[in-house]
Amino acid sequence: MSSPYKDRFWRKYWDEGLTDLDPSLWKISYTEAVKDTIEKFPKKMALAYQGLEINYGELDKYSNQFANMLIKQGFKKGDVVGINLPNIPEYVIALLGTLKAGCIVSGVSPLMSDVQMHYQLNDLGAGEKNVALVTLDAIFQHRLKNIESKLPQLKLIVWTSVIGIFPKEQQDKIRAVRDIPSGEVTPLEGKTVLDFHDDVLAQYSTDVPKVNVTPDDIAFIQYTGGTTGPPKGAMLSHRNSVSDLLIVQKWLSWESGAKIALSGFPFFHIAGTFFCENCIYLGWGQVLIPDPRDALHICNEIKKYKPTALVNVPSLFQILINTRKFKRLDHSSLEFCISAASPFPEESQKQLEGIIGEGKLLEVYGMTETSPLTTMNPMKGKRKLGSIGLPLLNTELKIVDPDTGEEVPLGEPGEIWVKGPMVMKGYYNKPEETKKAIDQDGYIRTGDVAIMDDRGYLRIVDRTKDMIIVGGYKLFSTKVEDILSKHPAIGMIALIGLPNPDRPGSEIVKAYIQIDPEYEFDGNEDALKENIIKFAKENCSPYEVPKVVEFSKELPLTVVGKIDKKLLRKE
Repeated sequence: MSSPYKDRFWRKYWDEGLTDLDPSLWKISYTEAVKDTIEKFPKKMALAYQGLEINYGELDKYSNQFANMLIKQGFKKGDVVGINLPNIPEYVIALLGTLKAGCIVSGVSPLMSDVQMHYQLNDLGAGEKNVALVTLDAIFQHRLKNIESKLPQLKLIVWTSVIGIFPKEQQDKIRAVRDIPSGEVTPLEGKTVLDFHDDVLAQYSTDVPKVNVTPDDIAFIQYTGGTTGPPKGAMLSHRNSVSDLLIVQKWLSWESGAKIALSGFPFFHIAGTFFCENCIYLGWGQVLIPDPRDALHICNEIKKYKPTALVNVPSLFQILINTRKFKRLDHSSLEFCISAASPFPEESQKQLEGIIGEGKLLEVYGMTETSPLTTMNPMKGKRKLGSIGLPLLNTELKIVDPDTGEEVPLGEPGEIWVKGPMVMKGYYNKPEETKKAIDQDGYIRTGDVAIMDDRGYLRIVDRTKDMIIVGGYKLFSTKVEDILSKHPAIGMIALIGLPNPDRPGSEIVKAYIQIDPEYEFDGNEDALKENIIKFAKENCSPYEVPKVVEFSKELPLTVVGKIDKKLLRKE
């Protein structure tokens, strides 16, 4: 049987004029790639944070100081800097400075437990790499001090606070009116502890560091849970990162200059890192959001800066949809919204476009291991709500039966396998895991199940690990969630499978539902459950109908804002 994916037939549905890019374009490091932009826009706002603005000239200077500090502290090419901060200016400074020093950035979530943080820092230090950590004073006291003695590779800690970027006088004023998390920072035996501002930005040279960074040097080790086992560090080279940036910029016709972006994606996640990298490359201004769940703060920043780009995970867009102030804002300056990281129910997409303007939402797809983006809806051509779009430039993609490895026909569900210049070099210190993930031809198994139509548009139907087996049928939870979310009572929904004690190997479908705050009912939850099940029976196949419905005031979210099905399954 001939392959339906081999000739990349979807290329004829790309926007007019789009073709694969010349791979020589990404024979460059990220730091070299952004040099021209930084020199071109020294006075332009790079970062806006709680009323404070930092221009590109200052960002360049501060990141040079951070890089020179690393070099003076004995850090060499290939050593690692974990950045354990929310989206504050110090994150961007440390990211750019780390790359300028030839070192590797690893995002470390500030929401991690002691055990999780120890695991990641310990894993990064394997292979005799020096490790530094940029963190908050509060995390230093309450978490780092519990584990630092078990981390001999951790040589350097640079600390700040969530308001550390402000002058001391202003910090005192902020503390007088707001409760700011803080902690005591003390010396640590065998480790250097530096204040980000007093010891780094006030002390080190602003000269450009003399380090030769090549396209094939590792830029990021980003941790991902993947589909099985403990978190793994995906090694992304400068070439991986630059290729994906250029491919996406070409696809979207993004140009450098007068744009303002606002993203709730945390920088420690690959989506946040990628968007931040894009903004710096293009010379766009970034409005930093330290707490993406603070919908009111986001609304105030939208009102003040009138962003042209808004980027978020679907569950956080749903929070905004249910925020009155967001609905009342003037969104005329907004050119596009990008949704990524998890499926976005079609009904919610329509609601969002009803507020921001029709045709402004772009649903995209990617994963940590692919730097991250590999498919996207067209910028000018046909966009399909509920679809993750077409494979991007320079990208090969096929849909495969995860059990047999054989390609499936168009229109049938299978696992997405992707190949392209954005695919990671491998998992850090895990060659066996790398072999399981990437086949001999360079295709990475994504763990996501999708259907491709006859124009090449893809629709995610599930994660392989989230598929529910009911009496031999494969139930794709995303598809059913999409249907049930049309019920007026349902704000957010998550389906999981529970073991069926009467039928070994089969599962019972359970729905966790967060009731839409605007839905009016008499408080009779049993009657509402019956009504939802009746709706499911009318709109779904019999095996897709939930047998158990549970209402929840708030569905658990991961640190990025996806619904945490892993936690729901544990419960």
